[in-house]
Amino acid sequence: MRTHIRPAAPDEPAALQDVERAAGAPFRALGMPEIADDEPPALSTLEHYRRAGRCWVAADERDRPVAYLIAEPVDGALHLEQVSVHPRAARRGVGRSLIAHAAERARAQGLSALTLTTFADVPWNAPYYARLGFRTLAEDELTPGLRRIRAEEGEHGLDRWPRVCMSRGLGRP
Repeated sequence: MRTHIRPAAPDEPAALQDVERAAGAPFRALGMPEIADDEPPALSTLEHYRRAGRCWVAADERDRPVAYLIAEPVDGALHLEQVSVHPRAARRGVGRSLIAHAAERARAQGLSALTLTTFADVPWNAPYYARLGFRTLAEDELTPGLRRIRAEEGEHGLDRWPRVCMSRGLGRP
């Protein structure tokens, strides 16, 4: 499957929700049905990221989204709020391409790193990001913004499973 990265279009937030639902389904096999059944970001949330220019999609040959990434600047880094890949596009470098695109954009904006929070023990989460050069941050390395994000995740019930904050430096443009 050939894909290309582009900004999300105004009529695509609902399609991104569909990608999110499909991407969540594999969590059920790991005994995490709450994650599989979690509602995707609201249309208004996706529209916020799209209008801010921080919602990118990987589109297939017919220009339909098969993956998306939303991000927000947090404490001098670009925080990857969500990276979701439809299972039919998984294991083909699509997520890696989206992250590389986000890194280019962050570097161009003078940001120093990419950050994210993720499940520590889910194979396509922390171990995957480690293969892409992210490292797990120790508790004393968390910035105020990352602490706030982790607290919000805890309120949402995500701390039921081990989670980590990760970072990857961007180097010079």
